[in-house]
Amino acid sequence: MDQKLLEKLEYPKILNKLESHAATSVGKALAAAALPSGDLEEVRHRLAGTDEAAAIDRMKGAAPFGGITDIRASLKRAAIGGTLSAFELLGVADTVQGGRRVRRFVESYQEKHDAPILGALAEGIEELRTLEDAIRRCVDENGIVVDTASDELYRVRRELRSGEARVREKLESMVRSSSTQKMLQEALITVRNDRFVIPVKSEYRSAFGGIVHDQSSSGATMFIEPEQVVQMNNKLRELRIQEEREIEKILQRLSAAVAEHTEPLESNVDLLGQLDFLFAKARLAREMKASLPAMNGKGFLRIRRGRHPLIAIENAVPLDIELGGSYSAIIVTGPNTGGKTVSLKTVGLLSLMAMTGLFVPAEDGSELCVFDAVFADIGDEQSIEQSLSTFSSHMTNIIGILKKMTPRSLVLLDEVGAGTDPAEGSALAIAILEHIRAMGCRLIATTHYSELKAYAYDKAGVINASMEFDVETLRPTYRLLVGVPGRSNAFAIAERLGLPRRVIEDARVQVTEEDQRVESMIAKLEEHRIAAEAERREAERLRRETEELRRELTEEKRKLHEQRDKWMAEAEREAAEAVAKARREADAIIADLRKQAMEEGASIKEHKLIEAKRRLEETAPKPRKPSASPSVSRAKAQVSPGDEVKVVSLGQRGHVVERQADGAVVQLGIIKMKVALTDLEPVGGSAPSKQQRSVATVKRTRDENVRTELDLRGSNVEEAIVEVDRFLDEAIMANLSQVYIIHGKGTGVLRTGIQDFLRRHKHVRTFRIGAFNEGGHGVTVAELK
Repeated sequence: MDQKLLEKLEYPKILNKLESHAATSVGKALAAAALPSGDLEEVRHRLAGTDEAAAIDRMKGAAPFGGITDIRASLKRAAIGGTLSAFELLGVADTVQGGRRVRRFVESYQEKHDAPILGALAEGIEELRTLEDAIRRCVDENGIVVDTASDELYRVRRELRSGEARVREKLESMVRSSSTQKMLQEALITVRNDRFVIPVKSEYRSAFGGIVHDQSSSGATMFIEPEQVVQMNNKLRELRIQEEREIEKILQRLSAAVAEHTEPLESNVDLLGQLDFLFAKARLAREMKASLPAMNGKGFLRIRRGRHPLIAIENAVPLDIELGGSYSAIIVTGPNTGGKTVSLKTVGLLSLMAMTGLFVPAEDGSELCVFDAVFADIGDEQSIEQSLSTFSSHMTNIIGILKKMTPRSLVLLDEVGAGTDPAEGSALAIAILEHIRAMGCRLIATTHYSELKAYAYDKAGVINASMEFDVETLRPTYRLLVGVPGRSNAFAIAERLGLPRRVIEDARVQVTEEDQRVESMIAKLEEHRIAAEAERREAERLRRETEELRRELTEEKRKLHEQRDKWMAEAEREAAEAVAKARREADAIIADLRKQAMEEGASIKEHKLIEAKRRLEETAPKPRKPSASPSVSRAKAQVSPGDEVKVVSLGQRGHVVERQADGAVVQLGIIKMKVALTDLEPVGGSAPSKQQRSVATVKRTRDENVRTELDLRGSNVEEAIVEVDRFLDEAIMANLSQVYIIHGKGTGVLRTGIQDFLRRHKHVRTFRIGAFNEGGHGVTVAELK
């Protein structure tokens, strides 16, 4: 689309916001270059990707893009045989590691949820563990080639350190000598031109002997290499040259390994950039409190409580508008500074955002169209001195629009026909609007001309709209009223501001009878609308009260049933205990009778005893089944997608996602489940928006006694790993965000082992060597997820 048009609708400002949410330079570049698409399937694919990223961001938090950089320039140099620096190689390793982290982050979400778009991108990221390990064995986190990178480098550096120690020992003996001390400016050893020297007073230059390498700015001090250490310094110089050559060999070898993996590395960078771009769109949606719009290619749009994305939420007045259904053109009238231009820009900008794959700041249920182009002639100048040049500029823009527009275009015209004679301007405006409407475009135009109100009233498929204005306070409300033409309110405003009534009456006389009738008609429409709005609000209030009362009565009835069942159960339990006691006594009596009959030879029949016991058992009360609550034995609920319902068996509220023949799919917080219609109870009110849906969370509380640091000095690697694992578990349960692991400097073996374990630990976001005031290389600081 035309860049000038995008700037008129402030689309680049949206991209700036999007770019600020990207974590990598590749993602930022994609965000800065994002453009709307005119292909419906492509737009739906883009929005689906944003929806998946928003779901992951909502449930798992921000994706771990730390350490990922744009290494494509380094890859090109390596591919043509160039040698990468240690820092460039470290960037390659960090990017490989970051890619693996992001892949596992997405895969962990996919274990329980479906994310086909992001899953496919993450699956394409190659882990390249061998290459990363090869680089990290040779280059440390500070970009320095380590001694163990090769046997030759280890030998050279060992000899280098030994040689430096000998030179220092020799020079220290000279510095401590009483015969030398009087010739020295300071008793210290320093380095000039990679050679060890000592500071000698300039007056002793000839007496001291040796090679002068530098002097102080004042000339009072000469930095001299004594003759006794010249050969030793020469040997050190040779060793340093050998060290540089060996480092160069190591870097060349690693660069060649990178060159062998150029293609998968470039693919990884591209895929990570796309993932970062998607997550940036998700974070922008969260910032704007935006929602996923439905998309169509039929030229229909319906915006529910849409907000201009560049206006603060607390200051934005929601916009409700529908276009492309019963009418394809809207003519908006109303006073200056009433919000007409903002309404135009909101419709255009929200359409462009949706076509780019961005969520829009509007309520759920909003639907937008994929246009092949959005054209706008919007002038932000609100000057009353509109000259011919202004009119010419507007006409030039409109002519360009008329040449390029198609039946699948959206056309936005601000103050159409302004800047010239009102009679000619209104006639020209009607002709332009009629031409655009006949083409089949979707059209929204603003105007001050009363003739366009009559045009919209008479023409099928065209409807009037206006920006509401409060005459009492002389302030616009910025609400768009579709179906009601706007009034100029000039006389009312002038009277409120104090213009003499006689002057206002003289002005009224100048208005034609027809114009007066139109104004009177509009005034009556406005009165009826205000009355209808008041009645609607009152009806809505009564409906809410009725629903609340019904819910309270249902709850009271449920509690009564539960209490009754409880009392009945208690009574039955007491009766059962009494009968059981009587049964035990009867059994004892019958046993005695049997015993007596046997002893005395009485003629008591056994079957009579059994019959007597049966009659006794029949007198015991039978347990009563709990009565069904009113909401259990009910007919199938009549629900539709989007309805708010209560799942009676769970006592939870949710909203219907899908209606099926034998039930409905209900969203309860973050859970979707299929529920029988007989288990549903409709609840008043619309479905909650994504931002309002409750999500069950577990909040960890911090134990003040939990340690924030672990001292492992003196431990071996195996013992340290066990202690670190236990320490991290305690820190995570205590909700700590950062911990300190003290391992000492030593040989670095313990530090390397601990950092390798931290690198693989799933709860460690990142780690670093401690700062100077934290212990330096003797401490590793770990940040937890």
